[in-house]
Amino acid sequence: MRIGIPKEIKDHEFRVGVTPQGVTALRAAGHDVVVETGAASAIGFSDALYAEAGALIATTPQEIWACDMVIKVKEPQPAEVPLLHEGLILFCYLHLAAARELTEQLLRSKVIGIAYETVLDAQGGLPLLTPMSAVAGRLSVQMGAWALTMVNGGRGVLLSGVPGVAPGKVAILGGGVVGSNAARIAIGMGADVTLLEKNPARLRALEEQFGANLKTRHSDSAAIEQCVRGSDLVIGAVLVPGKHAPRLISRELVRSMRPGSAIVDIAIDQGGCAETSRPTTHSNPIYVEEGVVHYCVANLPAATALTSTEALTHATLPYALALANQGVARAMLEDAGLRGGLNLCAGRITHGSLAEDLGYPALAPEHALAEI
Repeated sequence: MRIGIPKEIKDHEFRVGVTPQGVTALRAAGHDVVVETGAASAIGFSDALYAEAGALIATTPQEIWACDMVIKVKEPQPAEVPLLHEGLILFCYLHLAAARELTEQLLRSKVIGIAYETVLDAQGGLPLLTPMSAVAGRLSVQMGAWALTMVNGGRGVLLSGVPGVAPGKVAILGGGVVGSNAARIAIGMGADVTLLEKNPARLRALEEQFGANLKTRHSDSAAIEQCVRGSDLVIGAVLVPGKHAPRLISRELVRSMRPGSAIVDIAIDQGGCAETSRPTTHSNPIYVEEGVVHYCVANLPAATALTSTEALTHATLPYALALANQGVARAMLEDAGLRGGLNLCAGRITHGSLAEDLGYPALAPEHALAEI
């Protein structure tokens, strides 16, 4: 199989879909790998390193997108959409529930869209989302602390406090990978941290993990309202795989927060969990609405692109090898978890939750795979 690795063009996106070590593994399996020039030079992976690993270096995006499979990080950007072609295997983050226009473009192009964020493991976990969720959770507190500074319109609260002055209050909505990693960093900073989660078993596990350093609340509308109003920093860490994020924070609730408080909405890739959230970029990461500083960068882990690339590609490479070695149909029919990543195929939506959110009929993955 001929595999293309493009240079990401989303704002300040310096991650890359495959490292030089990954190229070595793909070449050893008998596949041709084409890497766009400069794809990862910003994080220290030069064209020379890729060439030494056996990659061909392409000078144009067209050479990459003409390949059988493209492995990248973020969803196709507007300039990349015209380069899509029927039967192309697109293996990356897609987050389509909040991107109707892109979904329609991908459907028209009849690509085979495999989304990192809906691939499942044997336990029902999300192995290709987890590493970036861990990064995003840890970064969320760092960015939230920055958003709270006066220069950004924040209320000037130091999350750790100082002797004689109480620490800042942090509310985390969601106790999954993002939420637990956010809690780890916020507690480490010395903040007063409350985490809200619906799953009682998860709440017990978090209490066992963090002990008295973490306050926990069962997540319902009353608890959310109380904690959001009383916090300096709110971190949105909720996820329903393949679906639009639940809107837990209304505009009215944002309006009732203390002026200069901050919201870091990690759920923005899936549409955001606050009614006032809208995607921002690393170039222009924050805005103030209803008196509250919002940080809603849709590719937050790109801020630490080297760490993020290494964490992501360790997880994705085995799946990339399976797709290349066996072909899409066989690889997915043999691995139900990988089949969970199939969002689009043969011009149809093949993920039930995504189809439900966007109002499309869903075609069972097995039936779609039979058509390719």
